[in-house]
Amino acid sequence: MERKNEYALITGATSGIGYELAKLLAKNGYDLAIVSRDEQEVNRKADEFKSLGAKVTVICKDLFSQDQVYAVYSELEANGISPSVLINDAGQGAYGKFIETDLRKEIGVVNLNIISVIILTKLFLKDRIAKGSGKILNLASVASKAPGPWQSVYHGTKAFVLSWSEAIREELKDTGITVTALLPGPTNTDFFNKAGMNESKILEDPSNLSSPEEVARDGFDALMNGDDKIISGVKNKMMVAMTNITTDSMAAHRMSEMQKPKTEK
Repeated sequence: MERKNEYALITGATSGIGYELAKLLAKNGYDLAIVSRDEQEVNRKADEFKSLGAKVTVICKDLFSQDQVYAVYSELEANGISPSVLINDAGQGAYGKFIETDLRKEIGVVNLNIISVIILTKLFLKDRIAKGSGKILNLASVASKAPGPWQSVYHGTKAFVLSWSEAIREELKDTGITVTALLPGPTNTDFFNKAGMNESKILEDPSNLSSPEEVARDGFDALMNGDDKIISGVKNKMMVAMTNITTDSMAAHRMSEMQKPKTEK
C-alpha cells in the first residue's frame, strides 16, 4: 500500500468501532494520530497500527476535560501534524431512569459526546479551511433518531451530533471539506458495559448486535465518498424508517421497551 503522507486524527481508537476505523485508515495509506487517556492501551494499539505500515502519533489526553481537548491540537501542532481526516468516535452512555442516574456521569457524557467533538472539529476546520480539503466522520447513532428512555442523555447527545453535523456540512459545502455522520445501531463493543447496561433487554438477543468491523466499513466507505450520513445495517435502516413514520411518544415507548432492564415489567 502506497502511503498518502496524510494523517487521520481518531478518538476512541483503542476499541470498538474507532479501533476498526483506525485499522482501515492504516491499511489504506493513512498515518494516525490516536487519542486516549489510557496510556498502556493506546501504546499497545499504536504498535499494532505501526505493523500495518502507518506512522502513529500517540496523544494521551482525557477528552472529558475541555482543557485537555484543546491540548490535543497543541500537541499536533508541536509535532507538525495537520490531519486531513478527523474521526470523532469516542463516546459514552449513562443507563437508568433520569431521576435516578448520576448527574456527574451525565455531565461527563455531555462533555465527551458533545463538547469535545465541537472543540476538535472547530480546531480541525480552522487548520484545514485554508488548505481546501478535509474529511470529518462524526459518530452519531440510530439513537439520534428517537427519544431514548433509560438512556435519555445519551440519545440527546447523539441527536445533537446528527443535527449539528448536517448543519455544518451545509456551511462547508464549497470548502472542499466534507462532514459525514455514521449512525450505527447496537454494536458488539464495550459501550454497554461502560454505560452500565449489562441488564438491559437490548442485550437479550446477541443477534441484535452489529459487528464493529461491519459498522466501521460502512463508516469508512461513506467518509471516503463524502456522503452526508450512513445508517449501518439493514435492521437499523428499517428501525429508523419506522421511527420516521410514528409519533415521538410511540417511538419513545418502543425504545423504552427495548432498553429497560430485563427485570422491569
